[in-house]
Amino acid sequence: MAQVVTALGSNLNDRLSYMREAKAFLEELSIKDALASSIYESEPVGPSEFEFLNGVIIIETNLSPLDLLQEFKNFEHSHDRPTRYPKWTPRTIDLDIICYDDLKTQQDKLVIPHPEYSNRRFVLEPLAEIQPSFKDPVSGKSIKELLIDAPVMKLDRTSLSW
Repeated sequence: MAQVVTALGSNLNDRLSYMREAKAFLEELSIKDALASSIYESEPVGPSEFEFLNGVIIIETNLSPLDLLQEFKNFEHSHDRPTRYPKWTPRTIDLDIICYDDLKTQQDKLVIPHPEYSNRRFVLEPLAEIQPSFKDPVSGKSIKELLIDAPVMKLDRTSLSW
């Protein structure tokens, strides 16, 4: 059984509904109760005019990393996210595997830990909220150290509920 840190984001159409549906999907995949952060709103990374809703959910699963990735892609596709899309385009839902236990892997379709997560305050702050003892599996840095090094961006914890 693996503990998986998952990042969620939506910046198109009914963002909150997509986030709620994604949380329900992740809870179905999880063997134990999922742990969810608050919902945050952030400016987009890259050239997009729509702000994102973001969150982090930690699940436990027996699925392999590649099987889990395929489940995520199937869910995204079923929620009107195209399988091929230009980088930084608006999206109904985005699910990313940030960490899978302490696994470090680099494959064609999957890199774990996620190669950009330490530069994404919209991942780090929600993760710090629900797992303050988190340490990066590669550098060993604490979540506090990762936040100190992360680029500044507009990010607000919302009062929205899952």
